[in-house]
Amino acid sequence: MYLVGGAVRDKLLGLPVKDRDWVVVGATVEDMLEMGFQPVPGVFPVFIHPQTGEEYALARRETKTGPGYHGFSVETGPDVTLEQDLARRDLTINAMAEDERGTIIDPFGGRKDLQRRLLRHVTPAFAEDPVRLLRIARFSARFSSLGFHVAHETHGVMKEMAAAGELAHLQGQRIWQEMARALMEAQPWRFFQVLHACGALGRLFPVLASALPDSPGDENPEEDGEPIAVLKRAVTGKASLALRFVCIMQYAVDAGHPASQLTAWLAVEKKTATLFENWLLARPLLLDLPKGNARAYRQYLQRFRHCLPQLGQLAQICMPHLAEQLSPLLEQARAAMLSVDVAELQEQGLQGRFLGEELRRRQEQAIASVLRGSGEN
Repeated sequence: MYLVGGAVRDKLLGLPVKDRDWVVVGATVEDMLEMGFQPVPGVFPVFIHPQTGEEYALARRETKTGPGYHGFSVETGPDVTLEQDLARRDLTINAMAEDERGTIIDPFGGRKDLQRRLLRHVTPAFAEDPVRLLRIARFSARFSSLGFHVAHETHGVMKEMAAAGELAHLQGQRIWQEMARALMEAQPWRFFQVLHACGALGRLFPVLASALPDSPGDENPEEDGEPIAVLKRAVTGKASLALRFVCIMQYAVDAGHPASQLTAWLAVEKKTATLFENWLLARPLLLDLPKGNARAYRQYLQRFRHCLPQLGQLAQICMPHLAEQLSPLLEQARAAMLSVDVAELQEQGLQGRFLGEELRRRQEQAIASVLRGSGEN
C-alpha cells in the first residue's frame, strides 16, 4: 500500500496535507473486501478504509477506447505494477508514491520538477483526456504563487489537444468542477490565462477569450486585460466563489449567449446563477444612475432588493470608481425609501392601487430629497 499523488507532492513542498490517497498493488477486489474495506459505489476500483475513512484504489492500467474523458477501459489485477499506475497520472509532481518506510518512488522525475517548479505531463497519454487541460490550468492557479509554470513541451501538447477537438466532449458540469476549485486558489486568473495561451479557452468560452489579450507567444502570459484585472480585485477583496464566478464570467456572455444558457450548461448552483443574471441586469442600470432621477433610483432599489449587498460588492470590484460615487447615495436613498410609513398611509384609508401609487410617490419624493442634498439633481 502506497501513499500517492497530492499528499506526497504537498509533503515534499512543505505544505499542509489535506487528503491522503493510497494505491494498493498486488491485490484483488476480494482481497480488499476480506480486509474490511468498503467499495465506493460507482467509483471502481476505489475502497474506503474501515478505520481511517481514507480512499484506497487498486493499481490500474487505462487504455483509450473512445473520445472524451469517459472513453477509457480500466484494467486492474495483481499483475498491475505501481509504475503502471503512476504512468496514467497527469503531471510528474502528482506521479510519486511513498512506501511504509517513507521512501519516495519517483519513476518520472516529479521530485526534480518540484525543484524546477515545472508542471510537466507524465507520458504522451496526457493528451488522451481533455480534463487534463483543465487540471493543469487549475494546478497553475494553485502553484503559480510558488513559482510554478507550465513546461514548454507540455504547453505544446496542450495546444495540440485544444486544436484536436477533444474539448467538445467535455460536459459543462465537469468544466465547472475544475473551474470552481481554480477560482478559490491563490491566483485563479492563471486558470484562464493558461487555457487561453493554448487555445482551449477559445473553444470553451469564445466570448471570454476574445476579451483577453493575445498570449505573448509562450505558455506564461503576462498581460492582464480587463477580465483578469477584475478577478484580481475580487481575490484581493476575498470575494466568495459566487462573486468570483460572476466577475470573470460576465465577460463570457453576449447578446447571443444569455446568462441562463451558460449557467445551465455549467450546472452552477441556483443562487450563483441568479446572482449572475441579476448582475448582468443591474450593471447597465448602475452605469446610468449618475444621470438618473429619483424614479430610477427607486426602481433599482426595489427590483434588486433581495441581493443589494452582493450587487454592491460586485460594483466595488468591477467598477470601483463608479461604486465610490454611488454606494453612499444608494444607501441613503434606500434608507429614505424605507422611511416612508406604509401603515400611516393605510390609516389614511388608502388601499390597493391607490396605496401603491402614493407609496411610490412618497418614496421618490424622499429619494429626490437625498439626491438634491448630494448635488446629484
